[in-house]
Amino acid sequence: MPVIRTAAIRHSHRRLAPPFARALAFGTTAILVLGAGAAVAVYAHLAHNIDSADVTGLLGHDRPAAAPATSADPDDPNAGRPRNILLLGSDQRDGANAALGGEVDGMRSDTAIVLHLSADRARAEAVSIPRDLLVDIPACERSDGTLSRAHHDQFNDAFATGAGGAQVTANAAACAMKTVEQNTGIRFDTSDYLVLTFDGFVHMIDALGGIEVCIPNDIDSPDANHLTLSAGLQTLDGPTAISYVRARKGKGLGDGSDTARIARQQQFLAATVRAVQAKNLLTDAPALLRFLDAATSSVSASPGLASIPALVGLASSLRDTASGNVTFLTVPSAPAPSDKNRVVMTSAAAAVWANLAADLPIAPAASGSTEESPSAVGAAPDPVAPHGKAPLRVSDVPSACG
Repeated sequence: MPVIRTAAIRHSHRRLAPPFARALAFGTTAILVLGAGAAVAVYAHLAHNIDSADVTGLLGHDRPAAAPATSADPDDPNAGRPRNILLLGSDQRDGANAALGGEVDGMRSDTAIVLHLSADRARAEAVSIPRDLLVDIPACERSDGTLSRAHHDQFNDAFATGAGGAQVTANAAACAMKTVEQNTGIRFDTSDYLVLTFDGFVHMIDALGGIEVCIPNDIDSPDANHLTLSAGLQTLDGPTAISYVRARKGKGLGDGSDTARIARQQQFLAATVRAVQAKNLLTDAPALLRFLDAATSSVSASPGLASIPALVGLASSLRDTASGNVTFLTVPSAPAPSDKNRVVMTSAAAAVWANLAADLPIAPAASGSTEESPSAVGAAPDPVAPHGKAPLRVSDVPSACG
């Protein structure tokens, strides 16, 4: 990610987005520990960290219909309506990123996740889009007035196409967002996106003191910065974690497909959720500041996600989201008839997107959940396909090996 950096979205084992939920009390903590003047300076520093741009004007007018609001919440101006946020991991390889991933020209979306927040904020659903998924990429307008040509290619090329020769992250995010809208029928009402880079990801993991992960088998991947890991419970620091979630080829990494890597990324995100929930950052002001500084300095985001008050309001409306209703899913796909190294969406994918557009669950309700099963579009589909994985709930991820 370009001028960006940090991290994918985090969900707490019991609540969604614990980093932001814990930020609710940040102002009070900062004032008590630092004094009012210092707290103001810290807020200013954190706000300045975030690179932000509004891409609404680049999405055009031929877009899916907007969802109506059903209620209002003074803390979250978007409460009462479903909210879709596009999370992108950029493989830009310049500066510090080159040392982590090898220097390569241009930028593509190494990871793409559509995060859907239900209108009642009772559910959060993260749908991963394989980078090798073949889609129709529309003509994308850039902030300098240039227009790319429409073409058919793998999904991660949308980010590169939008970035153009000037390598503008906001333009890249806008083209990726427009591509999602036109291929799925869902709409990003608030044009929200977050982009993170390799080095930003590393900073966030290190700010948390590393993430404990259960490695199912020995791994040896020369292509992933010579990653070697033994099976069992391991604590991964930032550099090791970025290699782990990006590795595709080598011993212990399955078939080397992007969908296999996505499954590993989702497990790592779930482990990160647990790690954040286990750390009582509010009782450790220096640790809280280190984390928030790493998080905000690593993000390129839309204005609605770039302000501390906006994030606090969103966290407030999500604070009671149960971990059983935080679901990860990979878009159901199958090998492309035209190229066995690429994939295409299946009919099960269409059902997933239809349910998201209708603000219905993408998977059957978790055991013990009060969430109703979908009915307007039909029962949530079983997403298991030749290149698909069953839904993963944060509450279902084991906290230890075995």
